[in-house]
Amino acid sequence: MQLRSLPGRALRAAALGLTATLVLSLAGPPAQADDTDPLAQLLSPAIEDPLIALLAALPTPYRPYVGPICANGDPQCIVDVITEMQDRLAPLAASCSHHAIFSLAYLRVTQNVKAAADSGYFHDRAWLTQVDAVFAQKYFDTMDAWFAGRTTTVPPAWRIALRAADDRTMSGLGDFMLNMNAHINNDFPYVLEKVGLTAADGTSHKPDHNAYNDRLDSLYHPVFDEEAARFDPMFNRYDLGPVDDLVVSTIMRGWREMVWRHAEALAATRGNPVLRQVVEQDIAEYAATQARMIKLVPIFLAASSPNRDAWCATHHG
Repeated sequence: MQLRSLPGRALRAAALGLTATLVLSLAGPPAQADDTDPLAQLLSPAIEDPLIALLAALPTPYRPYVGPICANGDPQCIVDVITEMQDRLAPLAASCSHHAIFSLAYLRVTQNVKAAADSGYFHDRAWLTQVDAVFAQKYFDTMDAWFAGRTTTVPPAWRIALRAADDRTMSGLGDFMLNMNAHINNDFPYVLEKVGLTAADGTSHKPDHNAYNDRLDSLYHPVFDEEAARFDPMFNRYDLGPVDDLVVSTIMRGWREMVWRHAEALAATRGNPVLRQVVEQDIAEYAATQARMIKLVPIFLAASSPNRDAWCATHHG
């Protein structure tokens, strides 16, 4: 297998370029969005999804999931995850910890996943449920290791994100982006590989993976508004017109597409420790590079949100 093939390099370069675009586009002053602008319709994220659907999954043999977490794909697994997320968020919110930003966002995303699964949105609910539960446990384990002082066991992208939260060097939006990057780009490939990329009948799970892009789009505004109301009043104050929605949705889609390709590379190198180490290093470096680029965005820095902690002290509820 040629791990550093042209398609892989092209995807990686494109994703890095999209993040660079985010850095440049968010460097200017806030602007007002015009929802009637035809450009907003032309650049709708819905246009991107057919293109992503054309990026077919690589043939990957079916391997049954044998992990102990949510072994049967029972819907109760997501209910249990939500309960644990709520329990973990409460003390973070009460203390105005900067870790509360992603904790809240992740809770809302998981609640949205449950609602989608309950409505029949996904083709393979059991698989999606297992992915959700294993993914969340990876986050719980990372946070537990960090708070216990086992920081050297935490991946580089996560160290950047969690140290920034501890040091209070980022705005609320900055904390959100750093944590989102670490969890998606560093953790998600391992989760997909572990739970499986292919169903027992040989069909790929990629359509279900792609399907959640639209759901994420619907979450940005309500979650950002809640973050602003509770933790950082500047969280939702930057609106750069239709282009900002395009950039954010494109970045997330680019990340999630790269996640799938990294998961395929992990699956292809099972049983080959040398090649697997190459893939694992690639994943870690990619996520860390994204984190370093995020830290270049001016509005992601703490100086852009000077009243954040004072606001949280009276509004964190």
